[in-house]
Amino acid sequence: MIGKFFLGIWHALNFSRRLVLNFLFFFLIIAAAIGIFSAEEQPQVAQDSVLRLNLSGKLVEQLTYVDPIDAAMGDVFGKQDLPKEMLVDDVVDTIKTAARDPRIKALYLDLRHMHYTHLDKLRDVAGAIESFKEADKKVFAHSPYFSQSQYYLAAHADEISMHPYGGINISGYGSYPMYFKDALEKLKVTQHIFRVGTYKSAVEPFIRNDMSPAAKEANQLWLDTLWTQYKQDVASKRGFELTNFDETLTQYVDKMASVTGDSGQFAVKYGWVDKLETDQEFNQKMIDLVGTGDEGKRYKQIAFEDYYATVNALDFGPNPFVEKVAVVVAKGTIVDGKRKAGMIGGDSTAALLRKARLDDKVKAVVLRIDSGGGSMFASEVIRNEVLAIKAAGKPVIASMGSVAASGGYWIAASANEIWASPSTITGSIGVFGTILTFENSLKELGIYSDGVATTELKSSSLSRGLDPKFAHVLQMGVEDAYQKFISVIADARNLAVSDVDNVAQGRVWLATQAHEFGLIDELGTKQQAIEAAAKMANLEHYEVYTVEQTLSEKEQLIQDIFGSATMQSLLNVAGGTKEPLSSVAHAGLNQLFQQVQQSAAMITQFNDPNNIYTLCTACVVGE
Repeated sequence: MIGKFFLGIWHALNFSRRLVLNFLFFFLIIAAAIGIFSAEEQPQVAQDSVLRLNLSGKLVEQLTYVDPIDAAMGDVFGKQDLPKEMLVDDVVDTIKTAARDPRIKALYLDLRHMHYTHLDKLRDVAGAIESFKEADKKVFAHSPYFSQSQYYLAAHADEISMHPYGGINISGYGSYPMYFKDALEKLKVTQHIFRVGTYKSAVEPFIRNDMSPAAKEANQLWLDTLWTQYKQDVASKRGFELTNFDETLTQYVDKMASVTGDSGQFAVKYGWVDKLETDQEFNQKMIDLVGTGDEGKRYKQIAFEDYYATVNALDFGPNPFVEKVAVVVAKGTIVDGKRKAGMIGGDSTAALLRKARLDDKVKAVVLRIDSGGGSMFASEVIRNEVLAIKAAGKPVIASMGSVAASGGYWIAASANEIWASPSTITGSIGVFGTILTFENSLKELGIYSDGVATTELKSSSLSRGLDPKFAHVLQMGVEDAYQKFISVIADARNLAVSDVDNVAQGRVWLATQAHEFGLIDELGTKQQAIEAAAKMANLEHYEVYTVEQTLSEKEQLIQDIFGSATMQSLLNVAGGTKEPLSSVAHAGLNQLFQQVQQSAAMITQFNDPNNIYTLCTACVVGE
């Protein structure tokens, strides 16, 4: 009887499981059918519309791959851990298209939800805004608050307005990593660090509680240069002196005292904004400019994503009959193996380069890099494919984005030419190795490891520690890797090894400085690098083609289903309204937590087979 009772329960559970799975399956089929047979109505662009550039999230070179189901469920349940990103190229192309579109009369920079963005990406978008203005069209910026990144773009508007109770936060650049020496000691974690380079500070968070004097010296230099570039760009657009920027607390306090602490009046008095006005007043100004839309309450406008979808509705992809310049994006930390978009896998990125090499219609390749490095082995796998493309008779141009340092420079070194933005963070040519062992941590818990092996080589492990002789071997490996690194650069750049060593040693530079040392060939944008590649390949008529990872049939099906407008509307109905925006205090606490999490997560990305890395941890800049 007992056996029959439990057997009955098992059958009931099994039936319930199949019922739920079948229900989910039929739901997906119905949603897919609705998505296929229902025509998705494209947003309409009214004559004399305002393009509302409501940028939200981070501006990136490549979108991070997100599972479509996770993305859909994240929209429903309001998850905040999914990345909100926008492609810089999409933003730039959309603004330039609007400049040529007779239906678009003005551009409104609605930047309140745009996150921190590096200066090189801001300059690309600013260039597109200037093109819009050259078409004799007006640009307006309005927000209750401007962060440093947001203000850079706003400075290119014809008019900047802010809510009377709003404010502006322009405080310069800084690099304040977290340090874990004491924490690791309290956890009894044994650190085995191997490095080469006076300025190679990537391992400092694990062996110090503060930044070393050498790292402070190097970081202060490139941060000051970056800050000067920002100030010069903004001051030239706003028509005031560099001294208008507040760089001491005393100066800032005195200015705020002159307006009795009113941040709105501060912004007007010192030329940061042209006027103070509420959202309602700004809306009325736009109505006076372009008239009202269908509802009769708001000015005629179209949001960024809607306009982008409209102008790209007839994009059928690359033309198979036209010669091409292929762009391969390498964005994120470099790790061994295969990775989805948003991280650089040695094998997966090499596969993209190989795809360009084997495509007869591709005549030149641009390797677009936005990476602080990572695995040395994975970096070499990618560089080998760069060499193979050159051997196939196709020129390769390395184009550096926000950062191309350490392993990011390694994969660029052998290109025919290296281009970089003036604000690109590069260099950090150094090598380190790290192994954390937990023998002392386990002892604290009363756990021990003991046994026998056939050789002494087997005696070292995470639970037993590292033999000093084995540690000596690893240090020799790191020193050898550094010599290989500077030799690769010397050979590729036609420089003496001693000259490379002088500017290497793990030191970080901005591209303007690296250009003087011969580490960079030209200062310019991604578009200029593409044009240089086309010229090198003797192409007059060509198409630019971004090589991307191919989704499997299963992944494509899921993306088609969950990415359809119909499915999104169904999920949004199920999910209800979005959660309200976090408070400033909560956002600050969340940012602190993310900084700790990202620092700790760096360890989990260490998967180099030889435990040797070329990574720049100091290349992360904060406003």
